[in-house]
Amino acid sequence: MNSLVKTRIPQSWLKNNAVLLTAVRNHWNKDYKPAPFPKTEEEKIAAAEKYGIPLAEYKPYPDDGQGYGDYPELPLQSAESKDPFYPWDNPELKRNFNEPLHVEFDLVREDRYDVNAKFRKPMWYLWLQFLGTIAGFYGLYFLFENVKMFQATLPKQYPGQGKKHYTFEENDE
Repeated sequence: MNSLVKTRIPQSWLKNNAVLLTAVRNHWNKDYKPAPFPKTEEEKIAAAEKYGIPLAEYKPYPDDGQGYGDYPELPLQSAESKDPFYPWDNPELKRNFNEPLHVEFDLVREDRYDVNAKFRKPMWYLWLQFLGTIAGFYGLYFLFENVKMFQATLPKQYPGQGKKHYTFEENDE
């Protein structure tokens, strides 16, 4: 609600307007943009405090031109692998209030890819199954490419062999 006060929108508008409240809440505020990469210890302490992370656990992304600035490098954990019975502040996204989002948040949501998934079989075996199936279908295709399959038919049989049954010529009557 603190961000709503900073936006200078009258509270009476927000009280009964869920659409406006959602738009204001989801707006990228200039206060939340990452600052430049911390070069001094004081900047690192301020950044850790800004994101609500203990200084011992705070580690920013490397300054390699990606533009992440002082944003913390969080462990890559999918929402699907988080505890579903924990009392989250936002249970739809399995996150708590003021918890920083991962840089790849759009990838690790619960309705997206699960980076922590463990397969029953090793990846080489799954690839071998896939490529074996594709190779089998291609082999069958090339093996039977010259063998044409069609329904055998005979010429149409009419009663009275040699007699005209219909014609497309004009009637001279």
